[in-house]
Amino acid sequence: MVAAIMSLKILVVGAGATGGYFGGQLAQAAQSGRADVAVTFLVRPKRAAILKENGLRIESPHGNFTLAVRTVQHTELKWEYDLVLLTCKAYDLEAAILSVYPAIGPDTLILPILNGLAHFDRLDAEFGARRVLGGCCHLNGALTPEGVIKLLSDLHGITFGTRAGNAAHAQTVLEKLQAAFEQTPVRVQHSETVLQAIWEKYAFLAAFAAMTCLMRAAVGDIMAADDGETLMLRLLTECEAAAQHAGYPLRPSVMAHSRKILTDKSSLMTASMLRDLESGGKTEGEHIVNDMRRRAIAAGSDATLLAVAWTHLQAREARLARERKAASNQTLL
Repeated sequence: MVAAIMSLKILVVGAGATGGYFGGQLAQAAQSGRADVAVTFLVRPKRAAILKENGLRIESPHGNFTLAVRTVQHTELKWEYDLVLLTCKAYDLEAAILSVYPAIGPDTLILPILNGLAHFDRLDAEFGARRVLGGCCHLNGALTPEGVIKLLSDLHGITFGTRAGNAAHAQTVLEKLQAAFEQTPVRVQHSETVLQAIWEKYAFLAAFAAMTCLMRAAVGDIMAADDGETLMLRLLTECEAAAQHAGYPLRPSVMAHSRKILTDKSSLMTASMLRDLESGGKTEGEHIVNDMRRRAIAAGSDATLLAVAWTHLQAREARLARERKAASNQTLL
């Protein structure tokens, strides 16, 4: 029997743009007495040192603030958390799983707000489906070189809910989390159909990321091309077919909104995957673009543009590997 939950103890894995923003909003509400939560950030030593010296700094259209926050290292974790908020990039998922293990007590729940869907199978296999809740977020933000979390638009929402097989106390935990977020500027939704929301975000994101990475351009730039709108909408249709096949057909209102955003001729929006791509860093291409490609193929749908975008990302990886090897060989000479 699970003991009654008093103050909700939350471990936020990471303090980058996503974890730092949502965790920071909760921590500020708690410190001001508006929310009954205790927030701790699991961070690496370098980020811990920055947070200790400068505090958690957020710049947002909804208000700027700097906050002293509690941090913890992997070796210091104990079974004291009700909820783990998992906010890493997909390519860091394995490292995050290893780092968070000591915090997973008998009744600890995990709320992943990663992009896509593939991580659910991995987390279920590792921790059991009873622990792994459903969630996603909508946030356009970045962590600056100075360590500031900066929102690039006024978009800042989080959606969560229970999944089939979740523990009985999951609903109580999420109700407390909802109550805490309602004391912040964040748009929060505690959904009874959370997988529908996840699929709708995933379909939009996969089309958005695939197209902006493939064209190496913002939405408005793509719309300026003769066939830009046609190709963008075709990509969205490929993703829509995958959602339909999975049993989560995209609602007409959601599709209309996605089309509006993805065909905005004045838009400067690019996916964060493109920013990662152009900086030479890792991308979530496997987790987002290739996973959606596989799902579209399983649906018996055309996945040509998803395949082209995935090939583009793979070719970039192959080129970088070749160039690194050549540079290493040159150094040895």
